[in-house]
Amino acid sequence: MYANINPSIDIRLLHTTYLLLTERNVSKVAVLLGLSQPSVSASLKKAREIFSDPLLVRSGQKLVLTERGEEIVASLGAMLESLKNTINRTNQFDPGAVQSRMRVAAVNCFGAFLIPPLASSIRQKAPGISVDFFAPSEKVDLIDELGSGRVDLVIGNWPAPQQSLKSTTLLHCDIACVVQKSNPLARRGRLSLETYLDADHVSPTPGSSAFYSPIDGRLSQLGLKRRIAMSVPEYALIPAILAETDLVFTTARPYAEYIVEHAPANQLQLVEAPREFDQMNLYLLWHERAHASGANQWLRSVVRSVARRFDQTLHAVPTTSELLAAS
Repeated sequence: MYANINPSIDIRLLHTTYLLLTERNVSKVAVLLGLSQPSVSASLKKAREIFSDPLLVRSGQKLVLTERGEEIVASLGAMLESLKNTINRTNQFDPGAVQSRMRVAAVNCFGAFLIPPLASSIRQKAPGISVDFFAPSEKVDLIDELGSGRVDLVIGNWPAPQQSLKSTTLLHCDIACVVQKSNPLARRGRLSLETYLDADHVSPTPGSSAFYSPIDGRLSQLGLKRRIAMSVPEYALIPAILAETDLVFTTARPYAEYIVEHAPANQLQLVEAPREFDQMNLYLLWHERAHASGANQWLRSVVRSVARRFDQTLHAVPTTSELLAAS
């Protein structure tokens, strides 16, 4: 489409031509641009060659536009104004006036309690922005999805963020276990690493996918491996499985509290995980291509604002109902 544009045309020449056609005075334009008169005269000569028209002609003691010059000054004015608006668009982003759709990949163990207050903030501040939340899959190349623009943000809890992506740490939280209330492990305040490894576990991530699991990834760093007796495709299945089996589920403490809080009374029990697990980090990731995007910057700020309410390094984690009430 643009292959036939004269390569000698640049923004500086177009800007100088626009000023010449509006001011109609070579000396004045030279002062405005801080250039010499011969330099401005050379730009006028070049513009005349490019547009195949004199553009400015003398009429008595002054210069006037040719008919072609009248057309060109209007086109250049609109083009330069449009370019300026495009460059300044990030600073002018108004979430309340935008109509768009964005896609966010969010890990389930945080999405369950992070997405509701996030959805509330988005609906209040930007009702015209539609957001598709989905759980990331190991079968999908998220770097490629972000790079192509098919995904805007990723909220992940892998052992370490991808180095090729922009990222920020949203929060740090403890790791906890959930078991059936009648499970003998429920009577322990904290599981030792030995007891933990002796138990059978349920996980939404197969044992072969340690890279995507902050639990199995940490155990791999220690040269250890737990026994995953059952893996499931949906986090939503785990509370029901725990209520019917002797399996152990390990997750971020806020999500452990969430599923215990929402389970039928006296069904599930939270138990502290082995100290060797340290803390779990939640990351926000995006691609360089969207770094300066007004919409992406705004959504990142909303995610960070909501995540700060959960950050255990700042204050105690509130209950899910408290967070929803604060939205």
